[in-house]
Amino acid sequence: MEDPPSTDANEENLNNRMNELKAFDETKAGVKGLVDSGITKVPQIFYTPPDPFTTNKVEFSIPVIDLDGIETNQDHRKETVKKVGNASSTWGFFQVVNHGIKQNVLDEMLEGVRRFYEEDTQVKKEWYTRDGSKRVVYNSNFDLYSAASANWRDTTYCSMAPKTPNPEELPLACRDIMIEYSKQVTKLGTSLFELLSEALDLKPYHLKNMGCSEGLAVLYHYYPACPEPELTLGASKHADYDFLTVLLQDNIGGLQILHQNQWVDIPPVPGALVVNIGDLLQLISNDKFKSSQHRVLANHIGPRVSVACFFTTGLLPSSKLYGPINELTSEENPPKYRETTVREYSLHYNSKGLGGTDSALLDFML
Repeated sequence: MEDPPSTDANEENLNNRMNELKAFDETKAGVKGLVDSGITKVPQIFYTPPDPFTTNKVEFSIPVIDLDGIETNQDHRKETVKKVGNASSTWGFFQVVNHGIKQNVLDEMLEGVRRFYEEDTQVKKEWYTRDGSKRVVYNSNFDLYSAASANWRDTTYCSMAPKTPNPEELPLACRDIMIEYSKQVTKLGTSLFELLSEALDLKPYHLKNMGCSEGLAVLYHYYPACPEPELTLGASKHADYDFLTVLLQDNIGGLQILHQNQWVDIPPVPGALVVNIGDLLQLISNDKFKSSQHRVLANHIGPRVSVACFFTTGLLPSSKLYGPINELTSEENPPKYRETTVREYSLHYNSKGLGGTDSALLDFML
């Protein structure tokens, strides 16, 4: 029987890993920089431990919900509210079609993301930072130094609301389309929060009046083609920390949701947007709605690009407390979570990083 590694060996491994992470970070070129350099092997810092769950062989598919006519046809609206409620409590995910955002806007948003990441590295470097308080944060892996393994993707975070940015505060490559897309997603978000409120048997503006839709962060991701996709992931298993996420994905695919202990593909549907419940909405709905774990596979094909719009005020300072909604609790169904601010929850979530075994929500349970 082999002796376990000595403390000195463990320390040396940790030091080597930290040096590799720093060297990667200091290039400010991200995963795209690695691919552009011509690497044919995935560096060890990206190796992902084996996953205990299987990829589904059963035909599961998340609901696709048609939003056409929800403002004018009351019967259709009631049916849509029911579908949204069922999807949010069982899957935590659904796709929406006829959502009001034109195809050319969706296409241009994805094209803007490609333009940004495919610019000269020297141009992009001015946005590269690990200071989460900045308006625009471009880097590779927000949790690079805390996660068990790095993910095969680069990300840019842009805070678009509640304080609207001046155009010059945003990257030129995607500035105009990001401003336009954010406006249209905000409008869609208002409709979705109304449907979600009604699905909880609350007044349509309940969640909006609580401030769930006042903040918007746009995260645009770039997943380069990977030489050894079986060794790593585009995004490790995680739930989102916000109230609600609206995701635009291209046609490459790779997004999976963990459902009944199986990984289920969420295939791209032309013109559709993926909607998922975040931790904070699970918290205030007292577990009526579910924030589901999901991940993104690495792929030989690429780049894959996607745009995730997070309804959250993130790290902005605010004393507003969020806890289970009074109307959703009773003696038989008492509050399951303590109150928290969005900032407190966001900081806690970020400190845990992606890929952990436990949901960040567990630390807020009563």
